[in-house]
Amino acid sequence: MILFRTIKSFLQDKEYRDLLLTGMAILIIGTLVYHELEGWSYLDAFYFSFITLTTIGYGDFAPQTEWGKIFTILYITIGVGIILAFINTLYLHYSDTIKKRKKKSE
Repeated sequence: MILFRTIKSFLQDKEYRDLLLTGMAILIIGTLVYHELEGWSYLDAFYFSFITLTTIGYGDFAPQTEWGKIFTILYITIGVGIILAFINTLYLHYSDTIKKRKKKSE
């Protein structure tokens, strides 16, 4: 229940919501570009975008075209910071929510 309440309060805050939308937009852009440049399915393109920006990088996919490689350099430079900021902000929000609930129960 705490997780759902945290997500709900996260989405009600404009700054958090904008960060979420920016993160989603960067993943969608990556998915569309890799689909076009590399000819990957939408699922494969989304998968690659997600594992790249979260710095997991399994290595099972890699751009083969010159434009795909150039895009990847720019995509990582811009996208990693956005995704990590989102993950960090979500964690901090969740952590603050738990602390507030503990103080109320004391």
